[in-house]
Amino acid sequence: MAAKIYRDKDADIRNLTKKTVAVIGFGSQGHAHALNLKESKVKVLIGLYKGSKSRAVAQKLGFEVVDTAEAVKRADVIFMAVPDTKIPAVYEKDVAPNLTKGKTLLFSHGFAIHYKTIVPPADVNVIMVAPKGPGHIVRRQFTEGKGVPALIAIYQNPGKDAKKIALAWAKGVGGTRGGVIETTFKEETETDLFGEQTVLCGGVSALITAGYETLVEAGYQPEMAYFECLHELKLIVDLINEAGIAGMRFSISETAEYGDVAVGPKIVDAGTKKRMKAALKRIQNGAFAREWIKENEDGQPNFKRLRKEGEAHDIEKVGARLRGLMPWIKKRSIKGSQASYS
Repeated sequence: MAAKIYRDKDADIRNLTKKTVAVIGFGSQGHAHALNLKESKVKVLIGLYKGSKSRAVAQKLGFEVVDTAEAVKRADVIFMAVPDTKIPAVYEKDVAPNLTKGKTLLFSHGFAIHYKTIVPPADVNVIMVAPKGPGHIVRRQFTEGKGVPALIAIYQNPGKDAKKIALAWAKGVGGTRGGVIETTFKEETETDLFGEQTVLCGGVSALITAGYETLVEAGYQPEMAYFECLHELKLIVDLINEAGIAGMRFSISETAEYGDVAVGPKIVDAGTKKRMKAALKRIQNGAFAREWIKENEDGQPNFKRLRKEGEAHDIEKVGARLRGLMPWIKKRSIKGSQASYS
């Protein structure tokens, strides 16, 4: 049975315009939601800790910025726009003491609720609105009159208005323009982590790197390896995004298509799927969450090492030089580019 798709007509922004909302944090998702809601005529407060560098940024954009605890006290809907591993400390210090009956806690990812790193009281709504795209895309598409599709989920609904609020928020950030699907915190969290780890980020980056190394180790020029294994990937992904896998195959040469259907399944094979299932199991039983939480508690030593190793790979040096020859490609430096969530 196909999922119901909620559109603009299914959501009433008045379920938010009569309230005060607080966005806690002003990073990737936080700033996009805040700006879009503000332009949707919703009263938005920004909650940040004293000394946060994001205060001046938010104030310059016309927001009232207050301490996190004060924002929670004054708001009817509180959006936890801070990283998963930062939520417990922020919640314990500033949110929990100021949550009162009838308020709504909102998340854009289900990690903290699903893995119970925080446990909200039973007398507050707990909902999710998760745009299926990074914050800068959520913002850009909204300003262009479009919208990134979104998910909503209801975890607690003591006020009997949780879904109306979730749909109103989705409309306010542009989600109902692209279409909204209802899910659960469990389903969103587990599928999101799985996609990131095995396909979208982990799987793709590992496949690119392995392909590049295979060609270079066989004596081919690094520049050729970069173009064939990384640069042209965007062209293929764009075709898939526009017309699905079958549409992509229709658009490429028969030689490429035969290589796709005949050789691809021998590279990403039953063994890969078996390891994917193992990765999914670790997500479902909480092993990955426990590992990631401990990694942060320990100061991220393994994470920082792996990140540094990736940045030092030869593919990054070759790519930076080649991208420099193509001024039409938008450049983005990774140095100092970590989103501010403070």
